This record gives sequence, structure tokens and C-alpha cells, in this order.
Amino acid sequence: MSSSSGLTFKLHPLVIVNISDHYTRIKAQSGSASPLPRVYGCVLGVQTGRTVEIFNSFELHYDATQNVLDRAFLESKQEQYKKVFPKYDVLGWYSTGSDIQDSDMLIHKALTDINESPVYLLLNPAINHAQKDLPIAIFESELHVIEGVPSLIFVNASYTIETVEAERISVDHVAHIKPSDGSSAATQLAAHLTGMHSAIKMLNSRIRVLHHHLVSIQKGEAPYDHSLLRQVSSLIRRLPAIDSSRFQDDFLMEYNDTLLMTYLATITKCSSTMNELVDKFNTAYDKQNRRGGRSTFI
Repeated sequence: MSSSSGLTFKLHPLVIVNISDHYTRIKAQSGSASPLPRVYGCVLGVQTGRTVEIFNSFELHYDATQNVLDRAFLESKQEQYKKVFPKYDVLGWYSTGSDIQDSDMLIHKALTDINESPVYLLLNPAINHAQKDLPIAIFESELHVIEGVPSLIFVNASYTIETVEAERISVDHVAHIKPSDGSSAATQLAAHLTGMHSAIKMLNSRIRVLHHHLVSIQKGEAPYDHSLLRQVSSLIRRLPAIDSSRFQDDFLMEYNDTLLMTYLATITKCSSTMNELVDKFNTAYDKQNRRGGRSTFI
């Protein structure tokens, strides 16, 4: 059934990449477990009038065996993203699978206190080479009367892919590094590094031969070859061109920028881990104080 709300949905590639990465990590951690795991998360974006634009997403903790959503984790992530992206709101949630499950409506209703009409994005991770469209479906919830009982049901909504310049560059880069011969990215990286090692090894051996010949000429063990010496001199004169002060300044600037980005990423990761640790400690401390009748000081 198609949606009748009249909303226009625009989906950005970053959301698709995030969901795919989430599923790939969980699948790798679970090994060969069957059935394939489902992953859950929230989608973020902006609604302007009748246009809903989905920009980003983050993961959720959901216990599928007990149908329990970790509300504390959801609120914590929502607060963190709100500090970085103040204009983004939680528009709904996502999961993976080939079709809608009965438990999906429970999660959908649990998020109505954050968004009264949440969006449900479903990604099918199964590979189908015959399918030309993206394996993604967006659903809205509508109230329908079924056999005299009002019930919420999922209805399919159409969407378009929206990209900005930075996303187009990123997607193009990913498309170029994606293996096209069926091999894994690790295999391609190993082949690339092996080729570089062979080239450096060959260059080193040729430099040694050239150095040995020059030493022989200097000792008088080999005749002077003026043509060869001119070529060697030409090669040597090129070396200072990459050892200028301008090159050193540019190199150090790029090197320092890279170290700074790595340092900031490490600080951000450590801060997030510490924040989660403090939240867990406060929760345990509150439970202990409630049992003992004391107040919380943290």
C-alpha cells in the first residue's frame, strides 16, 4: 500500500553507508551465526514543510529476544548528536531485513514520544545482482480500520537520493576503490603493497649496481664512460628539488595536520568511552543508594 500523506522524502548516501557499515560489523562479530543478525538505529534529518530530508543516522541497542529498547542509550546519543547537529531531529528509525517483522511496529510505537509520526527505513542486505534499484524501502505509519478495529500499519513511501558536493566526491572515491573482480579489499591492498615492495626492491638493486660501477671508475678498475656519467649527474641534480625549504615547510604542515586529526579522533573516542563509563557508574551508584536510602552525589 502506498502512502497518502503527500510527504516528499530525500535520502542522503551517508545514511546508506552508515547502515551498511553497522550491518557489516555486526555480521563479522557474529561469525557464521544463523539467522543473519538485524541491526537497528535512528535516522536524523530535517523536515521543512512537506519535505523530509534524511541526512545521518546512529545505532540503537535493541534486545530482540525481549523486545526491549535501550532508552537511556537512545537519549544519550540523541543529546550528543544535538550538540553537534543542532538542526537535526530524530525523524524515525532503521533496520535491516528482507521484509517487515511483527516486532517492528513495537519499536515504531516506542519512538512516537520523540516523533509523533516516525519514518521507518528498511535496508535489505541480501545481494541480488538482477535488482537495479537500491534495496531500500521507506515506510510511514497510517491509522486504518481493519475489521472494525483501528490499527497502525506500515505504508510504502517513495523517495529520491539527494547528494551534496562532498557526498558525491566521497561516493565516487568509494566506487573507485571497491573491488570489481570479486576479491576483497584486503586482498587488493595486499596486492598493491606487494607491487610497491617489488618496485622499491628493484630500484634499490639498480642504485646499488650504479653505485658499485661509480666506485669502480673512481678506483680505476673501470673505464670512464662520459655519456653514463652525464646521465648520473643529471639524476643527482634532480634530488635537491625535493629537499628545498618550501618542500620541507609544506611537508611538515601536512604532517602536523594529519597528526592533529589523529589526535582529535583519539580524544573524541576516549571522551565517548569515558562518558559511557560515567553513565554506567552513575546508574550503578543510584541503584546502590536507592537500596541503602542514601542520596546521589555524582
